[in-house]
Amino acid sequence: MNDKFSAISLFSGAGGMDVGFEKSGFDVLFANDIDPVACKTYDLNHKISSCCGDLRDYFDELFRHKGVDLLFGGPPCQGFSVAGKMDPEDERSQLLWTYLDAVKLTKPSAFVCENVKALAVNSRWTGVREEFLRRAESYGYVTAMLVLNASHYGVPQARERMFIVGVKKQLTKLSSEQLEQVLKRELSSRECVPESVGDLIRRLGRAGSEGNSKVCSAIITYAKKPVLRKSAYAGMLFNGAGRPIDSNGLALTLPASMGGNKTPIVDEDEIFNGTASYVGAYHEHLVSGGAVKSGLAPSRLRRITVDEALAIQSFPSNYILTGSQSAMYRQIGNAVPCQLAAVLAEAVKSVLSDVSYLKVA
Repeated sequence: MNDKFSAISLFSGAGGMDVGFEKSGFDVLFANDIDPVACKTYDLNHKISSCCGDLRDYFDELFRHKGVDLLFGGPPCQGFSVAGKMDPEDERSQLLWTYLDAVKLTKPSAFVCENVKALAVNSRWTGVREEFLRRAESYGYVTAMLVLNASHYGVPQARERMFIVGVKKQLTKLSSEQLEQVLKRELSSRECVPESVGDLIRRLGRAGSEGNSKVCSAIITYAKKPVLRKSAYAGMLFNGAGRPIDSNGLALTLPASMGGNKTPIVDEDEIFNGTASYVGAYHEHLVSGGAVKSGLAPSRLRRITVDEALAIQSFPSNYILTGSQSAMYRQIGNAVPCQLAAVLAEAVKSVLSDVSYLKVA
């Protein structure tokens, strides 16, 4: 089996997907993103520099890498996300087709396209899915569409994402259905249980300490009209979209909008002193008919730090972020969890390496 494969990274952002694919033996030769801050972060952490700007302006450079082993990347997802406007005419949604243009131009042995779960399962995007797969097939690829939960692969975050994997028909014996089965089998063999968010934070240290210094100052106030759900960690007990995280469990999807009151909340006393959850107690109080509280929440509740968000996304502990604090949170929230990318990369590498899957031994 080959140990090293060449790759192109598109819509690279801060480089989370690249970390995972590089860890699994892919040598990234070209990277691109339009965000100059994310490009600077990428440059500080990878052996090549990200070509910053509109991808379409770099097609001549891309063509020089024709025949690369793998092309991977995640076109902007805001146009498809249930958290956004779900507008198919959103200019960012059109970049999905720019991604396929790059596939057609470079003719990689395989490609991996990442996006939000909604693109794979929402009936609103049926036409988009079918068109993407039709075009990929016309370019000579068998394809498999997967929805993966990062928490199944050691990431302490219940983050679900769609991945479309394509492999050149002329290289593989597999049909699209068989490719999906092989990838699922490879992925299943790599499943593992992640640590809890509380364990992760204890490992980093208290907010403000040397290893966990980039704190978020956004205040936490009680919601005037709480939205109650069965779980204390759903609904809305505090103002803003940043919901509390169960320290004994997993984070929900970290959004790119973190940095203000959309930054998730943790209970410092529960994590470091072993006291009972304040969020759980307040939720029980409300469910039992207790009065709604007002003003500032107790200081034991705080927003997660940049360092914690970075770790929840499974970035290396020495990863360097650039830009303002809000830009750091945005880069983290936009990233594919590194560990999820690494596991998927291993599965794709198996398909490209194992002679039982290939037409030519």
